[in-house]
Amino acid sequence: MKSVSAEVHRVEPSSGANSQTSQPESGPLTGAQIVVRCLQEEGVKHVFGYPGGAVLYIYDEIFQQDAFQHILVRHEQAAVHAADAYARSSHNVGVALVTSGPGVTNAVTGIATAYMDSIPVVILTGQVPTHAIGQDAFQECDTVGITRPCVKHNILVKDVRDLAPAIAKAFYIARSGRPGPVLVDIPKDVTVAKCAFEYPRNPSLRSYNPVLKGHMGQIKKAVQLLLSAERPMIYTGGGVILANASELLARLVERLDAPCTNTLMGLGGLRASDRRFVGMPGMHGTYEANMAMQHCDVLLAVGTRFDDRVIGNPTHFAQNPRKIIHVDIDPSSISKRVKVDVPIVGDVKEVLVELLAQLEAARPAQAAASTQAWWGQIQQWRARDCLKYEMTDRVIKPQYVIQKLWEVTRGDAFVTSDVGQHQMWAAQYYPFEKPRRWINSGGLGTMGVGLPYAMGVQMANPGAEVAVVTGEASIQMCIQELSTCKQYRLTPKIVNLNNRYLGMVRQWQQIDYGGRYSESYVDALPDFVKLAESYGHVGMRIERPADVEPALREAFTRQKDRLVFIDFITDQTENVWPMVRAGKGLTEMLLGSEDL
Repeated sequence: MKSVSAEVHRVEPSSGANSQTSQPESGPLTGAQIVVRCLQEEGVKHVFGYPGGAVLYIYDEIFQQDAFQHILVRHEQAAVHAADAYARSSHNVGVALVTSGPGVTNAVTGIATAYMDSIPVVILTGQVPTHAIGQDAFQECDTVGITRPCVKHNILVKDVRDLAPAIAKAFYIARSGRPGPVLVDIPKDVTVAKCAFEYPRNPSLRSYNPVLKGHMGQIKKAVQLLLSAERPMIYTGGGVILANASELLARLVERLDAPCTNTLMGLGGLRASDRRFVGMPGMHGTYEANMAMQHCDVLLAVGTRFDDRVIGNPTHFAQNPRKIIHVDIDPSSISKRVKVDVPIVGDVKEVLVELLAQLEAARPAQAAASTQAWWGQIQQWRARDCLKYEMTDRVIKPQYVIQKLWEVTRGDAFVTSDVGQHQMWAAQYYPFEKPRRWINSGGLGTMGVGLPYAMGVQMANPGAEVAVVTGEASIQMCIQELSTCKQYRLTPKIVNLNNRYLGMVRQWQQIDYGGRYSESYVDALPDFVKLAESYGHVGMRIERPADVEPALREAFTRQKDRLVFIDFITDQTENVWPMVRAGKGLTEMLLGSEDL
């Protein structure tokens, strides 16, 4: 993703024809009051944050308003994660507020996580007074410099008159084009200074004009390729979710009668129950998805970026001849890792609308070639049943827990995930029927996101069922947020797949490092039941397969108004299959331990 410039010391009010401002206040406002008014103007309902000296004037103004609710997290990283999930699970920009110095540095992991997955978040950070910047003042850090590599844009405001235009532009940049996090750094003296308040309604930047409409000539080329394809394949990612284009994707898949695969970030983009959905592709994707990706003759990639976990070895991926059409709003993502034949830069929704119009207007003689033989081949690949596993009544299989979670929630829950084996099992065994229900860290792979993600989801979707799929290592990275959940009466159900290992690390060490399990065994684990209870929540420890479903039903029915931490003691030896090892191609999958 390209960043939009770097540091802006003075942000001039927009003067474009489409730029409007709110009516000025009757008297001047302080910078702190302006921050609050800006959030109100943007319709913000929730802000996740943690106070500190540099932002106390802002917090004082928050105390005196009731237009939005502030959620006090227990760590700044969790503030950004929660704001991130708030955005992922809704159509809104997430907002986080942290103080200077360590407040900022604690938040960087959350910012980088949102950046990698293109999530619209505005982060407001405190800074030491302008006269102290560069003097190694108490709790000072170079916020603009530190965050430059992991934001879409950042702004250091040095004049109170620039504050409202800066925040307006932050929201505009965060949500437009390829979304991403935008940071506004506000020195403490700016929050005290006064000026008249006018809020730009439609800010514009001459140097930032995302292309929304796809080039018609390129769209027509894509249509001709798709109509002539005998083995078409549709490969989609998080761009479909972010563009709210799931319904259009379903129409396209039906029109082409083509198999469709959704990446980890794109799950729910097409209903999992659609017969044309072939599962997730990539390192832990299905056999049929990977084989179809490799053997198709026309590949339509929509809102995705051909990352290393999806295509494996690029040289291996390129060895089979195929025509590739790539639709993405970010031109820097096209032909970045894989050379494409028909690039289409534009908003996914806008492009799909036009693509469908062109396809549906085609004469019968130009209808897509029969895909019957292609589907026959795909059915043979499906028959391998690559997600099968051996069930036992002696030890809990993690896959079984996820399948029962799907049954108990009727497949309608929001599922947040930490990172590791449990993340992959959730992606494989919880079929998502709707977009924005699967909330996980795909690009950065951040352990610890699951619980703060659940907080953001519940704030954005009050009353919804939320399940946190996690592991005994990941959950401890932000476990202090159990306190936040208690304070705000948040009630996610924590599904802890506890195998007493850093599971994915152990799996790689088994397969690629000769079984040398260096520092992957997690000794001295806490009693999670007692830990949950100490925060005022409900804890359960489940050790027998027969107790899995009853425990989940207890959590989601009788204890629906409580946070329930279910510690499932699972098979320590279970691995995630299929698996494409590092450096291998999509067709070189391991389907089980027998392939080692």
